[in-house]
Amino acid sequence: MTLDLKDLVGVFAILNPVGAIPLFLTLTAGRPSADLRRIAAKTGAAVAVILVLAVWLGQSLLAVFGIGVPAFRIAGGLLVLLIAIAMFHAKSTPARHTREEDAEAESKEDISVVPLAIPLLAGPGAISLVIVDAQKTAGIVGEFVLTTGILIVALLVWLILRLAAPIGARLGTAGLNIVTRVMGLILAAMAVQFMAAGLVALLPGLAR
Repeated sequence: MTLDLKDLVGVFAILNPVGAIPLFLTLTAGRPSADLRRIAAKTGAAVAVILVLAVWLGQSLLAVFGIGVPAFRIAGGLLVLLIAIAMFHAKSTPARHTREEDAEAESKEDISVVPLAIPLLAGPGAISLVIVDAQKTAGIVGEFVLTTGILIVALLVWLILRLAAPIGARLGTAGLNIVTRVMGLILAAMAVQFMAAGLVALLPGLAR
């Protein structure tokens, strides 16, 4: 079984580390370069841990609460769609993080796990997307393959945050917003697919 590029693109799009660059630079302003490198590395590692746990434990949590896969696909699709709509406007939704969390982060020494890794990057939308992806895999082999893909995406998150200053300077506000909107378009299409699949499973008559 090979990696599904579509799934990896979807996970990268909802994490949107490029769109997180302005906030990353704001929260780390005035810190030495060594601190920025450490924060970028810890953030990438935290994103990997959070999403890998979602792959392996997400379906068990659904079973505990008696939530069916079709219902979760619809709910997850709605959440991802809300995030995508916010990204169309180059904004962040409270489902990812709030102003209160940003204000608290400014006074924190270590911001790598909270709020950068969660909820800014690996927030509820990303976790929902990964659980849906895990449900589509073919057993334990598929979950290992998905885990490998998530580790690759987490590595990209680390690399982008590691190079946040030069990337931000090169792209500028307009460039960063364009990337965010493109990611939002990809997410919106995936969200519609999730909801459609969930609705068809709950209401088979819709497929006729």
